[in-house]
Amino acid sequence: MSHTREFPRVTVPVLMSYKAEGRKIVGLTAYDAIFAGLEEECGVDFLLVGDSAGNVIAGHSTTIPMTMDAMLFLTRCVSRGTSRVMVIADMPFGSFQVSTEQTIANAVRFLKEGGAQAVKLEGAGYLLPTIQRLVEVGIPVMGHLGLTPQKINIFGGYEVRARKPQEARQLVEDGKALEAAGCFAIVLEKIPSSVARTVTSAVSIPTIGIGSGPDCDGQVLVSYDLLGIFDKFRPKFIRHYMEGAQLIRKAVSTWVNDVREGEYPTATESYGDEPDEGTSSPRAKQSSKASRPKK
Repeated sequence: MSHTREFPRVTVPVLMSYKAEGRKIVGLTAYDAIFAGLEEECGVDFLLVGDSAGNVIAGHSTTIPMTMDAMLFLTRCVSRGTSRVMVIADMPFGSFQVSTEQTIANAVRFLKEGGAQAVKLEGAGYLLPTIQRLVEVGIPVMGHLGLTPQKINIFGGYEVRARKPQEARQLVEDGKALEAAGCFAIVLEKIPSSVARTVTSAVSIPTIGIGSGPDCDGQVLVSYDLLGIFDKFRPKFIRHYMEGAQLIRKAVSTWVNDVREGEYPTATESYGDEPDEGTSSPRAKQSSKASRPKK
């Protein structure tokens, strides 16, 4: 039985070693092959196929409507566009809350059909035995504590979590429990930096912050937020590294005007009647041949 000498992508032990070395872990969300490939080229360690696609891709007000079929499609796209980063699939609402058996079946699909190397699920408590079983069957699990968007109907908003001492203590205990259950990392979303610092010190697995201060072992952002493409609202922790929405509006508006004014396409951007020398596909050649005038 032949196999490659080295696993081609970033692995769980690699991310664990980064924490031990004090090297910050960097992640972004991705939803398609093109963006995923570009983000990989820039040196990120992992790409999260987030159910945040419900907001920034599908136009929903929450992540709740995202389905297994939708998330599997996006995961396949991201996997095909990358070769080095760890691809982590967000398990959507309803895909892991019903039973351990259903959770395992859904998680297996993300690895077998989606090409992911791990899954992420929100919460702890009753999910701990399920997480343990997932790890036992060979599915790496990233945990998620703090603001867990799939519980928006319970929380009633996107405010910072764990401000109250009792909630903060419980979050720290949940972090320890997720580690004990076998999680290889924990996303800490929108909690006070002091609480994130406590969790990070309390566990030996990496913590990945999003809106939780600088003391986590790594950071993750929604790519559309980082690039300023999603500009409907801008939480305190979001830094736009470019004003993507403005750039896109300017480019598209310019193209619309060029077309209407007859500025696009120019002669140099148009094909003549001669065959295209760069065309190699049989269909294109047949089309070119058919377009020639009969003698």
